[in-house]
Amino acid sequence: MSHTPSPAPEVLDAFAAAKGFMPPAEGLALYAAAAEAAAPGLPLLEVGTYCGRSTILLAAAARSAGTIAVTVDHHRGSEEQQPGWEYHDPEVVDPEVGLMDTLPTFRRTLLRAGLEDHVIAIVGRSPQVARVWAAPLGLVFIDGGHTDEHATADYESWAPHIASGGLLVIHDVFPDPADGGQAPYRIHQRALASGAFTEISAMDSLRVLRRIGPGF
Repeated sequence: MSHTPSPAPEVLDAFAAAKGFMPPAEGLALYAAAAEAAAPGLPLLEVGTYCGRSTILLAAAARSAGTIAVTVDHHRGSEEQQPGWEYHDPEVVDPEVGLMDTLPTFRRTLLRAGLEDHVIAIVGRSPQVARVWAAPLGLVFIDGGHTDEHATADYESWAPHIASGGLLVIHDVFPDPADGGQAPYRIHQRALASGAFTEISAMDSLRVLRRIGPGF
């Protein structure tokens, strides 16, 4: 029976203490995928940082493998995090400009977890960053904006950079529209239909796919 990698207790504590929306079971599944993908020494990349809850897990896996986690976010919040929406948190609004700014909270999260040296944080919009990105990636975790426009752009921007045998992880995949938005589910279905990816595990709304062929 193969051993499933799991994070150290202090990493789990930091994950639990951080602002964010990922449940523990999905976090453990993400860590296991990240630990596998980091083993060859390739970097791990996350689209959608928010306050760094899932970044902690990617960074811990990267640290163990001697590689790096990269996280991309404009830090102004996604649609559902704006004022008046379900996931809005007034604590992460910059009072001077009146806009969301999750970057300071994210930096404190990494500092408290002792993981700053294992993360490259890129502040920018995902497709713009991807256009200047060249390195192959061991893992891409898509957890950014959940509109079709943003989910599709994240998939089309980053899936091509996943190395052969590398992993594509998609969060908030809900086959039933009654459970949540459908954009992540649609890119999940597109990845499978492409023939470039096959699903290797699922934990609630988290899906892990492996690159088995070219394209996207």
